[in-house]
Amino acid sequence: MKQWEVVIGIETHAQLATRSKIFSGSSIAFGAQPNVQANAVDIALPGVLPVLNKGAVECAIRFGLAVGGQIAPKSVFARKNYFYPDLPKGYQISQYELPVVLGGQVTIQMGQGDRLTEKTIKLTRAHLEEDAGKSLHEDFHGKTGIDLNRAGTPLLEIVTEPDMRSSAEAVAYAKTLHALVRWIGICDGNMQEGSFRCDANVSVRPLGQMELGTRREIKNLNSFRFMQQAIDYEVQWQIATIEDGGRIEQATVLFDPDSGETRAMRSKEDAHDYRYFPDPDLLPLIIDREWVESSRANMPELPLAKRDRFVTDYALSAYDATALTASLDIADYYEAAIAVAGKASAKPCANWVTVDLAARLNKEGKEIGESPVSALQLGGLVGRIVDNTISNNIAKKVFEVLWNGECGSADEIIDKQGLRQITDSGAIESLLDGVLTANAAMVAEFRAGKEKAFNALVGQAMKATKGKANPQQVNELLRKKLGQQ
Repeated sequence: MKQWEVVIGIETHAQLATRSKIFSGSSIAFGAQPNVQANAVDIALPGVLPVLNKGAVECAIRFGLAVGGQIAPKSVFARKNYFYPDLPKGYQISQYELPVVLGGQVTIQMGQGDRLTEKTIKLTRAHLEEDAGKSLHEDFHGKTGIDLNRAGTPLLEIVTEPDMRSSAEAVAYAKTLHALVRWIGICDGNMQEGSFRCDANVSVRPLGQMELGTRREIKNLNSFRFMQQAIDYEVQWQIATIEDGGRIEQATVLFDPDSGETRAMRSKEDAHDYRYFPDPDLLPLIIDREWVESSRANMPELPLAKRDRFVTDYALSAYDATALTASLDIADYYEAAIAVAGKASAKPCANWVTVDLAARLNKEGKEIGESPVSALQLGGLVGRIVDNTISNNIAKKVFEVLWNGECGSADEIIDKQGLRQITDSGAIESLLDGVLTANAAMVAEFRAGKEKAFNALVGQAMKATKGKANPQQVNELLRKKLGQQ
């Protein structure tokens, strides 16, 4: 049976974090009544002139710096001519031959732990453009409504090379890019509101063949789960079609989440179908080195650099460092916790942020910025575990109190509830004497070679102290006593 290779390229439209549109002063706030945020410039009424939003250009520069791309000293806006009902002026202002960013790359990670691998996805370009309006179908009973609020919203279209070979790689890339644009503050990444939309160009070819197969573009994938489902279905459909003697026609397709299938919407247009030409109302965009360097100076530490620093400075595993740099909010939270707990607490802090805190946030559908337990509070809690004030088990109870907002700090809870760990060896030994006397049968079982009996004795000791005894000391002293008897 013939083996097939999957080839995927991704085009992403990231809505830029400006307050107004790319060529007008209209608001881009989400949720307004239809057609109240579209002015004369957005729909190109006669006599109007577009004026480029400097903030959108700044976002493009920041992205170019983040991916190591070439920021063009001169780029040009063009009119991309096509007719859609939600594009009343009949063209979209975009960039074609001279985009604002050329090249660059995004590093993705696959697998976990020791199986963690990296792959570099090359970018072709990133260019500025305006969004079209939106066609509404839900409430019009066979008709289409038009909302022009989105027309003119600033977008950065980010285009990859066809470097991905599976839906898993495509999703990993999309997630990494999503995290990056949020990290550098150029896009809020809200996929439900359409702020981050991906189109996947998918083709298949016989394994070993260099020539690319005919691609089909899956439009407007607004969730990572749907992206994976859509690509997997499309790949299987293309392979089955070819093996049955059919031909793949270049087309734009939509994914139906209800059926889990893709369906052709229209034949795929190429650049020559759009009649691109330079926009006569917009001068070339000139970006000098001073502007680029000013933007570079204001860039945050990038995810890969921060991840590598976490490994070096805090002796974390690559896996832990990757989890802690999944977003800037998580990374900042972690470092704020360490500032309180101390550098020696780096690993326990990592565990609490990526396991205990993450699990609770996930359970309640919260982002880390919405955590009821602040970084200062968590750092204070971890610090008391590390200095043996409380055990990890008691710490979970303290965490619960902090989560419920009942006290301001771990120290307050520990003092108020009398939770300090018993670390006095003499006190623990005296307690163990009583436990051994009261549990002679367990002692006999241990001497008969049953290790489980030892764990049972530890449990009795911890029960007798309501969990306050230092578990490590209990283990050590108990073995010592049993060895002496």
